[in-house]
Amino acid sequence: MNQKHFARPLAKLIAELSRLPGVGGKTAQRLAFHILEMEEKEALSLAGAIADAKRNMRRCSECGDLTDREPCAVCADAARDRSVICVVESPRDVAAIERLREFNGLFHVLHGAISPMDGIGPEDINIKQLLVRLRSNDEAVEVILATNPTVEGEATAMYIARLVKPAGIKVTRIAHGVPVGGDLEYADEVTLARAMEGRREL
Repeated sequence: MNQKHFARPLAKLIAELSRLPGVGGKTAQRLAFHILEMEEKEALSLAGAIADAKRNMRRCSECGDLTDREPCAVCADAARDRSVICVVESPRDVAAIERLREFNGLFHVLHGAISPMDGIGPEDINIKQLLVRLRSNDEAVEVILATNPTVEGEATAMYIARLVKPAGIKVTRIAHGVPVGGDLEYADEVTLARAMEGRREL
């Protein structure tokens, strides 16, 4: 987007906002103007929150989730079921599962998925730490692979399963299929196949 007609500080703000995922040029421009219309106190509070989060958030040394304390709240919670570890690709996935309030085990965040096309191999994501955790945790009896239903997510799940199964730990994969409220005619072949595989008796 041509920003030559914007003043330099505004053009720079738009450029920085447009670097965020899912934010195009027009959205960045709208956000920038909104920020400029905010009270100075509100704008500075927003800037301070960004700086504070960037400065104080780090990866938990046990699970890899983002946290401001060590270990994170989930790993430190003695009430969590330490026999089950749910493996996810990103901290956003942890937040999504926690919102359900159905899972009471631990998490392990990979921070990515195996993707040879993007030059991302097993050594580039948090798999090694998962194996270290499993070796040091005598309570672990199940690993739930909750990677995304993509080619990369499936490849990552299969790779981890091959590493974990020989240790005698049960490995399960979350079911993928037709979403509630979805129409079969709009589902792709892979989704329908997964739905058929994951069928259950009523």
